[in-house]
Amino acid sequence: MDEGKRVLKRYFRREIVSLNIYLIGIGCGTGSLTKEAADILSRAEFLIGAERLIGMFPDSFEKKAATRPEEILSAIQQFEKQNSGRPEKTAGQGNISVLFSGDSGFYSGTRRLLPLLEGYEVKILPGISSLQLLSARCGRPWQEWRLCSAHGLDCDAVKEVCGGRPVFFLTGGKLGPSQLCEQLKEAGLDALPVVVGENLGTDGEKILRGTAGEFAGKEFAALSVMLADAAPRFSRRTPGLPDEAFERTEHVPMTKQFVRAAIMAKLAPGMEEICWDVGTGSGSVAVELALQAGAVYSVERNAEALELAERNRRALGAWNLRLVQGSAPESLRGLPAPDAVFVGGSGGNLREILELVQKKNGRARICISAVTVETLSKAVTILKELGYETDAVQIGISQSRKAAGLHMMTAQNPVWLICGEPSFSSGECL
Repeated sequence: MDEGKRVLKRYFRREIVSLNIYLIGIGCGTGSLTKEAADILSRAEFLIGAERLIGMFPDSFEKKAATRPEEILSAIQQFEKQNSGRPEKTAGQGNISVLFSGDSGFYSGTRRLLPLLEGYEVKILPGISSLQLLSARCGRPWQEWRLCSAHGLDCDAVKEVCGGRPVFFLTGGKLGPSQLCEQLKEAGLDALPVVVGENLGTDGEKILRGTAGEFAGKEFAALSVMLADAAPRFSRRTPGLPDEAFERTEHVPMTKQFVRAAIMAKLAPGMEEICWDVGTGSGSVAVELALQAGAVYSVERNAEALELAERNRRALGAWNLRLVQGSAPESLRGLPAPDAVFVGGSGGNLREILELVQKKNGRARICISAVTVETLSKAVTILKELGYETDAVQIGISQSRKAAGLHMMTAQNPVWLICGEPSFSSGECL
């Protein structure tokens, strides 16, 4: 059907029924309805929404329990069909109210439903969200909070609290406050202050204050939200922390400050991205990545190095760094797909590691460090064979040291950084 006929059909249908569809956020219950929403609902002919929501209204209303956008659209169309012949219909009648908990614009089903209602007259009415209620109960403004939904979704609570701001979590499904606090506890954030709001806006409302360690494993009401403070982090302005910031040992190698800064510049990890660090050593590169990226997974086979990396992780607040003991590529197979990968040590398995990275995410950015010309040649060859665009940089650093009251320059061993980015055909959109 061409556009003109489609519009005419919708216009004719609207003349017959004159539907008015309202998408209403009812807050945390009928007691928190806005005056506008209460007025619209008092004149509603048909209510659609989750069983819990439509159950708040008398049985005198015509109701339909539906939550999926397709089910809601079907209910609207059915109502439209059943009432199309009613002669008493006048403009402004045909009030269908679709109910959403909280605010219709805050992690609401409104977003997915709206595209299906093209051609209908639709008005959206906001509600008072659980975010606003918890903010009021705590006496804390929420404009600087990070907002996150763990309601039926995968959620990395550790990554979220590492963003420098308090985090508000909508919870539900498999991830309630207890499970989120378990994640924080496992990362070493036992003492992180959290607030849980249960059954907000109802007679059973509770505001519970404690720590992630105290709330891990505790049972909470199904209708709960959580506020977690920002995780303490090392203060920094730019990549390339001073070498003195890291604990070091004689037998565990550490990538030096200026090389780390160059690695970070090459990989350019984003705040929402996942990074891998293969052969972590003291954990210096992994910590740098964690302070800038969303989540970092670091693999190291040497137990002494892993213990050192764990101490550096805690000392510098790299809570979103997960350390894995084992060899690559075996220990990498079960990890989430990376956006950026640093290879500081491959144990002779460089090709296998890079093939796995490519299989996990063909668009991942790669940086390999080398101190020998053999590793340099091997890295460039493998990356090219796998179809990556390659770039190699040699970093030679000399640093001053005091000698007899004067300053002399001492050279460090040169390091090569071999970088690979996927090559795309000219017609492919990056």
